[in-house]
Amino acid sequence: MTMRANAIFEGGGVKALGMLGALYEAERKGYTWVNVAGTSAGAIIASLVAAGYSAEEIRELVWNIDFSLFKDKNCLGRIPYVGPALSLWFVNGVFKGDYLETWIRKNLAAKGIHTFKDLVLNDFANDPVCRYKLVVIATDVSRRKLLRLPYDIRDYNIKPDDLDVCKAVRMSASLPFFYEPSRLLYSDSSKQKKFSYIIDGGVLSNFPVWIFDGDGTPAWPTFGFKIVEPEEINPPHIKNPFSLFKATLSTMMEAHDKLHELDPKSSVRTISIPSLGVKTTDFEVIHQHKDQLFQSGVQSANRFFDGWDFDLFKLQYFPGNGTPYKIKLA
Repeated sequence: MTMRANAIFEGGGVKALGMLGALYEAERKGYTWVNVAGTSAGAIIASLVAAGYSAEEIRELVWNIDFSLFKDKNCLGRIPYVGPALSLWFVNGVFKGDYLETWIRKNLAAKGIHTFKDLVLNDFANDPVCRYKLVVIATDVSRRKLLRLPYDIRDYNIKPDDLDVCKAVRMSASLPFFYEPSRLLYSDSSKQKKFSYIIDGGVLSNFPVWIFDGDGTPAWPTFGFKIVEPEEINPPHIKNPFSLFKATLSTMMEAHDKLHELDPKSSVRTISIPSLGVKTTDFEVIHQHKDQLFQSGVQSANRFFDGWDFDLFKLQYFPGNGTPYKIKLA
């Protein structure tokens, strides 16, 4: 039986393979996706889903990829010893992110997806929340604001339909200090040219499970796909400025959402997937853990759907409240 749902994907770098496993299991149970959204690595998965890829097809795209290629250095970065520091100082990121952008663009183009006009849902063409099948979250650090793309690109005098999908995903996936930030050139109201620096959406909202919520009772559920972290057992050994930088980046990326517990309405519709200790930027070693991480997602989705009941969810959180909804834990 085919069932409709929305899907929200958290950021998490290479840990996104766990969310892919949960997505695979959800699709195996019969779910198809109306609107999808994501932040950072979650935006990459969401964009591929919006383009028409199934979880199994996405797995085929990424399974044998050399993830170290995503750490593409610029000329400064190739200088021995001091390269990363010089790259960080002069271009605000250790790696370029060009390989990532090229990879996304190629796979979206294979499905005929170029701008957000290609992702307009005819049934929701006039809907201010659900017009586009895909929404990605990014952060404008120049204007200090959260961006819900493509909708908020209007603030830069750019039509949402005209926004390049790949560019939007690259903006969302600009891990601060790891990748060079995206620079958005636009004209202000006085026609003056300006730049904004756009970075990872996870800085302000790593898990926007609320993004498709409206005032009325939903016709279908929204599921969140979220990576959960184990308690740190072996703290990083700080011995020099570079190891301090690496530990700082890891702390920023891994600990962001530990500060913000999900509200009950969000929690009960979220599939929580253990990261198995894999870190956001473990590009060199992810091939050793990809099968276990994928299965972690599959198992987590199975536990979640064993206890999921959409009717009970609606009774609890929308008019006509009835029996409180609780997830059945395995």
